[in-house]
Amino acid sequence: MGNITLIDIVGSYIIAALLFMIMLKMDGNLSYANFTAINDLTVQTNIVTAARIIEEDFRKIGYCAVPANFPDPSKGITSATLHSISFVTDIPDATHPYGDGILDTISYTVGSKTTLTQTKNPNDFLLYRKVSNPTSSKTTTMSLGLTRFDFTFYNAQEDSLSFPIAVPSAIYEMRLTMLLQSPFAYDTTYSYSYWRQMRLASRNLKAR
Repeated sequence: MGNITLIDIVGSYIIAALLFMIMLKMDGNLSYANFTAINDLTVQTNIVTAARIIEEDFRKIGYCAVPANFPDPSKGITSATLHSISFVTDIPDATHPYGDGILDTISYTVGSKTTLTQTKNPNDFLLYRKVSNPTSSKTTTMSLGLTRFDFTFYNAQEDSLSFPIAVPSAIYEMRLTMLLQSPFAYDTTYSYSYWRQMRLASRNLKAR
């Protein structure tokens, strides 16, 4: 009778241990699901925000509210590399909703991976957006978790242009590829979001 009781006790401990391990596993899975859901939402929100700003800017390449101030909008892009672009436009404001006729230059460039130390992700970098005109210059940064920001540029025959691009006015269309990752990983896994706009083009670039 005593042996049966001892076996029952040992069996109860084993069952309890198994149940505890199952609960830990379930808790770990729940934590992973919650962490991943938050990270997924963050990167999705960030990539949508970045895409909207960039698309809005790029649609205005070569635009000027006073056309006489910029008679050749096909020369709207002033420089272009694999990871950067600069172009001329006329940015609207509250006083001038269609632009003031004064040409602005917008530049997008990326920073070094080693300069972004606020996150644990070793692959992300800052995106810089600089707006300048004859009287002012302002640079803003986007810390979005970017790990890729690559351009491909095309001429009027839809052939891709090789780098370095010596004649930016040859650019007719472009493609931008962005990859965002979460600032922090669960274990070693980062959430990510991928965005590629097949053709980003301002109609002003086609005014030839």
